[in-house]
Amino acid sequence: MNKSNTILIKGGVVLTINPSEDIFSEGYVLIEGDTIKGIGTITEAPPDGTVEKIINARDGLIMPGLINTHTHAAMACLRGLADDLPLETWLNDYIFPVEAHYVNPEFVYQGTRLAGIEMIRSGTTCFADGYFFEEEAERAVSRLGLRAILGQGVLDFPTPDVLNPDKNLEKGEKYLEQFPSSSLITPALFCHSAYTCKPETLKKARAVCNKRSLPLLIHIAETESEVKEIMTRYGVSPVKHLLTLGVLEGETIAAHCVWISPEEFSVLKEKKVRIAHCPESNMKLASGVAPVPDFLKLGILVGLGTDGCASNNNFDLFSEMDTAAKVHKLARKDPSVMDAKTVVKLTTIGGAEVLGLKDKIGSLELGKKADIIILNWKQPHLTPVYNYYSHLVYSAAGHDVRTVIVDGTVIMDHRQILTVNEKEVMSEVEKIGEKIKKGRLNKGFKF
Repeated sequence: MNKSNTILIKGGVVLTINPSEDIFSEGYVLIEGDTIKGIGTITEAPPDGTVEKIINARDGLIMPGLINTHTHAAMACLRGLADDLPLETWLNDYIFPVEAHYVNPEFVYQGTRLAGIEMIRSGTTCFADGYFFEEEAERAVSRLGLRAILGQGVLDFPTPDVLNPDKNLEKGEKYLEQFPSSSLITPALFCHSAYTCKPETLKKARAVCNKRSLPLLIHIAETESEVKEIMTRYGVSPVKHLLTLGVLEGETIAAHCVWISPEEFSVLKEKKVRIAHCPESNMKLASGVAPVPDFLKLGILVGLGTDGCASNNNFDLFSEMDTAAKVHKLARKDPSVMDAKTVVKLTTIGGAEVLGLKDKIGSLELGKKADIIILNWKQPHLTPVYNYYSHLVYSAAGHDVRTVIVDGTVIMDHRQILTVNEKEVMSEVEKIGEKIKKGRLNKGFKF
């Protein structure tokens, strides 16, 4: 072993999420470069003198980084702007008008940086994003040191970065060419939905993604009104509409999937559609409860997502896990559904499967990328411990995360982010917020 560029994490509980579900009560993880090269009980750890850096994880819990399968990161700039509204009113009367006036490259860059800080602080190491000016999101994510799939937004009406919607896919293809996949970032296309994108646009976007072996990100059946609108326009449900168009013929990451009929479950399974479940956003917008327990029984891949900060209003996946576990118990009147272990897996290895990254991340295994978080476990609200999965879902919170490692690089140490200046980022976003607040009177915005 070459001593340089090696990190030894030792002394804490290691929750591997590997196929054997191994837990080492006092264990170690050895990192060489960007890869996990050793894992096990502390008695098997290499001597301290053979590694470059040692991280003492005593009283900590070592586990895979969390994976957020659906976000609109830059919307952190719009947190709290329009709350307590149904989705259609929220989008059409508040969000879309404000975006048209204020979303620009600086908005996306600073908003994504702010979102990234929040995600790092709450243990997220990888996320999937869909928004405008995604080249600026790429710039922000690169500097943050996170792993991400970044989808350039495609809609069939004027958007902040494509004023002529006839040019939406031209912009998308240019983005894909400009930012080819790297070790941490994968570019993609994000077609907002079947009700904001024409059939021809959806088909062309699918073809572009398939040509490059990239996933297509899209919202599907988020609300009952969406289903009614697609039925009125095309005579079929959103799922059947996309199926008929051939849009499901390829890698598809579908957010929400709340209003899916039982007869459509087989379509999702057959077409290997991967679902991003966003329970807090669905609850806040009163969209409904997705039939996730049914999806899981059928083997449909599901991961957790937070959605954007304007409809959640945070990026804390620990909070999302707690909600995901509880909302389905309530909806089904069955406390056994969505048990804690299942939910933790949705946020780690399940999220990796949804994003097509299972071979790289989502569990602590030899040969996988070193995306690792360490929680401060010796705390009153985490004492005593009978079940680690239970504590992660029902007791832990994002602020319990003390160390974050992505691709073998420490990007947060003892709650201090090492890649960006948090105060500077917050100051820049506050300036954006002030512009929006000053402009609301003369622009006639409703908030």
